[in-house]
Amino acid sequence: MRQKKHTLIVLLVLGVGLALGAWWYVRERRRPVAYQTARVERGPLSRLVIATGTVNPMATVQVGTYVSGPIKELFVDFNSPVEQGQRVAKIDPAPFATRVKAAEANLANARAKVEMTRADLVLKKLTLERNRALLAKNLVSQNDVDTAKSMYDQAVAQLAIDQAAMKQTEASLQEARVNLAYTDIISPIDGVVVSRNVDVGQTVAASFQTPTLFLIAQDLTKMQVDTNVSESDIGMVQEGQRAAFLVDAYPERKFWGAVTQVRNAPQIVQNVVTYDVVVSVDNTDLALKPGMTANISIISAHRDNALKVPLAALRFRPPSAHRASTPKGQAKDHGQLGVQDADGKKDEEQRRQVWVANGQKLTPVPVQVGISDETDAELLQGPLAEGDTVVIGIRARNDGVSQTTLPGFGMRWRR
Repeated sequence: MRQKKHTLIVLLVLGVGLALGAWWYVRERRRPVAYQTARVERGPLSRLVIATGTVNPMATVQVGTYVSGPIKELFVDFNSPVEQGQRVAKIDPAPFATRVKAAEANLANARAKVEMTRADLVLKKLTLERNRALLAKNLVSQNDVDTAKSMYDQAVAQLAIDQAAMKQTEASLQEARVNLAYTDIISPIDGVVVSRNVDVGQTVAASFQTPTLFLIAQDLTKMQVDTNVSESDIGMVQEGQRAAFLVDAYPERKFWGAVTQVRNAPQIVQNVVTYDVVVSVDNTDLALKPGMTANISIISAHRDNALKVPLAALRFRPPSAHRASTPKGQAKDHGQLGVQDADGKKDEEQRRQVWVANGQKLTPVPVQVGISDETDAELLQGPLAEGDTVVIGIRARNDGVSQTTLPGFGMRWRR
């Protein structure tokens, strides 16, 4: 009897708990809800392409050396302004001057040899003419004439050989003089020295690869940002579009530029395809320096007075219990990304839907949107007007705080 009594008590407690739980569940289901709404407004709207790039001079020249040797003098340093044709460094010219003197001596020797061969040619020509005159008088044999003719032809050929050797020696002298001139490192452009990679006494070797001695920027008052734009966004970028960017050195200052080049060469890194976009910017105050990292926003489209609907309203999808009945002929479920028409077709790019509160029920409103930024989208078509409210979220109404009560325990906690 006692065991049955305990069993009845347990069953009674369980029944009371289930009844309280069912009552609490029904109460929460019937609790009125409050909708989070936002207004449809008018204002400027821009579609941005976000990328990261590096600030560089528009034209940079690497100044190297064609000859090898120790650096004898340096005439410029970091940040030194230079002009085209100005000497910026000098390599020890002593060995090259010696080669020039040797080439000059070889040329003098070749010229003397040519003169000697030319004089011998004159003599052999006279001998040939004399023998021909004597042959006409039968005073010499034909063999003597033929021998004189052969000696004359050989002298003509020798003169040609010596003249060619003299030209070769002249070329060697010219090469030696060019190498001597290359010991003066000349700036090819007007600009500013960005970097210097050598010191006095350092030996540079130009045997296999031309070493870079200086890096000269042509004009630091005109800079460019080289940025990589992903293949998914490159279709929205065109030449002439405005762009704004920030650098870490001036976090409160916004720099403006324009897209001057969209390069077709792809850059593939770990299967990610990007394209180089060049943005030109004025740097009259020399605030920007080469190598700075720029966080750039390219304005691919802009509206001065667009009717804007919040993106949160486009992403919002209420539970089925809060939805009002859908009017006949209207899609029952437009989805999060698109809206279906009567034929079941779907345009995910522009056609969307938002929800409007009608008492405690929500009514879907199909809309067509255009460009968007991080918070709003342009409203192109739809029954909404400026000042209308759209739903962006749902929360339980309880003095602004959502609460949950455990049935049967009288305990509350806030969430």
